[in-house]
Amino acid sequence: MPTNFLFIIDILGTFSFAVSGAFLAMQKRLDPFGVLVISFVTALGGGTLRDIMIGNTPVSWLRNETATIVIFSSAIVTMFFGRFLKQLTTTLFLFDALGLGLFTVIGIELGIEKHFIPGICIALGTITACFGGVIRDVLLNEVPLLFRKEIYAMACIAGGIFYFLLKPVNLDANVAKIICVLVIFAIRIIAVRFKLSLPLFYARRKNT
Repeated sequence: MPTNFLFIIDILGTFSFAVSGAFLAMQKRLDPFGVLVISFVTALGGGTLRDIMIGNTPVSWLRNETATIVIFSSAIVTMFFGRFLKQLTTTLFLFDALGLGLFTVIGIELGIEKHFIPGICIALGTITACFGGVIRDVLLNEVPLLFRKEIYAMACIAGGIFYFLLKPVNLDANVAKIICVLVIFAIRIIAVRFKLSLPLFYARRKNT
């Protein structure tokens, strides 16, 4: 049962990031092939880097054709129906925030399976969730969101810490995973809604 539940989380995370990547590529007016490439990179980039780091090879998506089908289908559907979504920016943000939480849990669980300490598990979860977006932003000639002032990776770290704090509690493992996803999702939404950010250690440039 836990394995099946983790598989569902993986598919949902893949779908969420594939859609968010496709939306952003469409905003940049890329052609259909470009949209597919950005969709794949967003959904698979973080997990690929994680698998290489821990020696989990061949990387997971090469052993799971379902992920490829989900990404391809998500990108195609987004290209055909994305233009009818009035709240494009909001939709993009929500899918990205959801994928952030889902993929953090995937990375943490793989770290736990490898018997890593909690700190390493949280780092793997953060890499899984964030670095597909880093590669996507670099390809789209944007400063990666991870390196800007917005609370992005910190949401993953906070959710991961909260997940391990739930470990001593007699709570169903699947419920703990769902709570972790919701915590990360909520932190991301609250941070953007109230414009919360990490402090800056340099002076802002004045507009001239």
